[in-house]
Amino acid sequence: QVQLVESGGGLVQPGGSLRLSCAASGNRVSMYGVGWYRQAPGKQREMVAGITGGGITNYADSVKGRFAISRDNAKNTVYLQMNSLQPEDTGVYVCNAVLRSTSDLRNYWGQGTQVTVSS
Repeated sequence: QVQLVESGGGLVQPGGSLRLSCAASGNRVSMYGVGWYRQAPGKQREMVAGITGGGITNYADSVKGRFAISRDNAKNTVYLQMNSLQPEDTGVYVCNAVLRSTSDLRNYWGQGTQVTVSS
């Protein structure tokens, strides 16, 4: 069955970097549009980065120049490279993707991975 799994979160000091991964698993799975969302305490969930099936990227103003989203279609994996991390980047990062299997084409959410930026 189709599943979406994130990894790579952790605790870093301000100015540090993390690389998140979002991998789709299952039989005959293909990834289409993918987005990384951030859920910060007491705030609305927001999309911080997205990438289309054709490789077009988009970023929230707060992360432009610091984050980079990319994809490896052969591995059904999307990455989020996060540099120059600041305390306001703290939150649960969740991957959202449209996945295709032989019998289905629909939206999936990952379990989320915690990112904490603190000195």
